[in-house]
Amino acid sequence: MIVGVPKEIKTEENRVAVTPTGVAAFVSRAHKVLVQRGAGSGSGLTDRAYEKAGAMIVDSAQEVWHQAELIMKVKEPQPSEFALLRSGLILFTYLHLAANETVTRVLLENKVTGIAYETIQLDDGSLPLLTPMSEIAGRLSIQVGAWCLQAENGGRGILLGGASGVRPGKVVILGAGMAGTAACQVATGMGAYVSILDINPSKLHYVHDMLGGPLTTLMSNRANVEEELVEADLVIGSVLIPGAKAPKLITRSLVKRMKPGSAIVDISIDQGGCAETSRPTTQREPIYVEEETVHYCVTNMPAIVPHTSTYALTNSTLSYGLELARRGFPQALARNRALAKGLNTFDGNITHGAVAAAFNLPLMPLEEVTRA
Repeated sequence: MIVGVPKEIKTEENRVAVTPTGVAAFVSRAHKVLVQRGAGSGSGLTDRAYEKAGAMIVDSAQEVWHQAELIMKVKEPQPSEFALLRSGLILFTYLHLAANETVTRVLLENKVTGIAYETIQLDDGSLPLLTPMSEIAGRLSIQVGAWCLQAENGGRGILLGGASGVRPGKVVILGAGMAGTAACQVATGMGAYVSILDINPSKLHYVHDMLGGPLTTLMSNRANVEEELVEADLVIGSVLIPGAKAPKLITRSLVKRMKPGSAIVDISIDQGGCAETSRPTTQREPIYVEEETVHYCVTNMPAIVPHTSTYALTNSTLSYGLELARRGFPQALARNRALAKGLNTFDGNITHGAVAAAFNLPLMPLEEVTRA
């Protein structure tokens, strides 16, 4: 199979979908890999390294998209890439379609086979291709949240770890998945007061047993969310429903009741955000103040640390990419149930229930595809 790795063109996106080591794995199995010139430069990976691994370096994105049967990316197609989409192309990337109707309809119109990293799901419910980026985003959320609380950014001037004779800041984390747990680890390590809320008691048990210390675990309900947020200095929004839009747990009226100069870091902004006051921001202009609360809503947080993120991503995506290249479509999905759950669009149809529900569009049962 011909595998294509184009350079990411989303604003301030410096990750790349495959490392040279990943390229070598494809090439050793007799697949051809096309890498756009400079695709890895933002992650500190040179064209020479890709060539040594066996990749063919091509000058333009058009060459990659037109020749490849399988495109591996990091982010969803951007408007300038829409014209490069075509029927039968396998696009393997983060799609987040439930929060992006434009991209959804473009994939349908062009009959692209869209396989989303974020909806590949194991039998135990875990999301193996979302996990590494969630961990990185969770760790970063406390780092950037502490920055948001600095006075020059409109924050309350709070040091999360406090000082001798001075109370530490209070961090409230919504969601005890991978991102929330990673944020909890960093926040407790800094010495902050931390509360973490989730609807799943087993997740709360896990976090409590793992971290212990100055940590409060609470069931997520309206009363507990409101009580915690009005006392918070920093709120981390890390709620997730696989493939679906994030629930709006933080209403505008609740934001108004938060302390002036507090901060919200909305990790779930890729799926629409969990606060009514959240809107996407960029690394260049990451924050804004609304209702006297600093909001950080960068849609591709792991791109802040592209070298780490690129290696972590390839570690997780490579085995699935190799299976697609080896067996082809749809045979690979028929043999791998987790990979099959990643299928979002096929031949002009939506194949993921949460995406179909988001836009009130018909759903093609996955079984119809894997039987083909």
